[in-house]
Amino acid sequence: MGYRVAVVGATGAVGRELLRILAEREFPVDEVVALASPRSAGREISFGDKTVLKVQNLETFDFKGWDIALFSPGGAISAVYAPKAAAAGCVVIDNTSHFRMEPGIPLIVPEVNAAAIGKASRGIIANPNCSTAQMLVALKPLHDLFRIKRIVVSTYQAVSGAGKDGMDELFAQTKGTFVNDPPTVAQFTKQIAFNVIPHIDRFMDDGATKEEWKMAVETRKIMDPDIKVLATCVRVPVFIGHSEAISIECEKPVDLKKAREALRKASGVILRDEREDGGYVTPIECVGEDATYVSRLRIDPSVENGLALWCVSDNLRKGAALNAVQIAESIVEQGLLKDGQLFRRNEIPDEDGVE
Repeated sequence: MGYRVAVVGATGAVGRELLRILAEREFPVDEVVALASPRSAGREISFGDKTVLKVQNLETFDFKGWDIALFSPGGAISAVYAPKAAAAGCVVIDNTSHFRMEPGIPLIVPEVNAAAIGKASRGIIANPNCSTAQMLVALKPLHDLFRIKRIVVSTYQAVSGAGKDGMDELFAQTKGTFVNDPPTVAQFTKQIAFNVIPHIDRFMDDGATKEEWKMAVETRKIMDPDIKVLATCVRVPVFIGHSEAISIECEKPVDLKKAREALRKASGVILRDEREDGGYVTPIECVGEDATYVSRLRIDPSVENGLALWCVSDNLRKGAALNAVQIAESIVEQGLLKDGQLFRRNEIPDEDGVE
């Protein structure tokens, strides 16, 4: 059986990746539609190697009769059109931040909490922040073993996290440096070429940025409400691929051998941890890959039951499009989509919301 699937925000970086991954993973589709703003309507976009889709206008599209909609058009647009799609009986998997912390809308990383999909009572499922998603894929097997109580993480986030315009700005500034052109700063708060910026999203009253806040609250909603998280999120001059240096403090004694074994067996994780030159994975090596790569695994002697690690992942795939498609696959695998309706037999209030 195939499904009718809509991709909303299809002309953006994540939207294009959604179409690419749907085709790569041979998601069972009978029909796919690419949706975007009126100014993009009529453009052509590829789906797989042989199919070209003509982009349709989101504002006039009728979602009735469509099974799944993968949204990545920006939070303000999702806020308007995702509820309309859900009301028409179409399951929405939203990649924006708009619905993530709302009750009745589960926040899903399939390797971590796929069972929570069944708690969706509003026909909408949220995709987490890119930096949260890869971190929790790496940490879930360790949490199951040792019970994590505190996470300290520093991120090194690629400019693609800010969309195509962020990538274009890094390219233009880098090129301009070699011909002595003054940098134009628009997408970031300071020059990003040959620089790092400890600022992603807006500042909050406590001095954290919203990106750092997201990592904390999303971790608690997805994996464990008792985990404490301190994040420092940094934008770096890398086009694709987020990196994270993570230290965890656990309730139980940490066994390095058991940690390695758990990571080797974990879904979505590849452990490459060789204590020699080049025996680790960098962001340029993870581009186009589905896995979250873990390296530099070692005991943290500064705290009791501490462990430190390095992880990298393609933020446009596991951090966004891949995770959304995996949610759709999990819906199908769990048999939760029946006669074009989601969860009509399973309307359980979501108890995982964070205030």
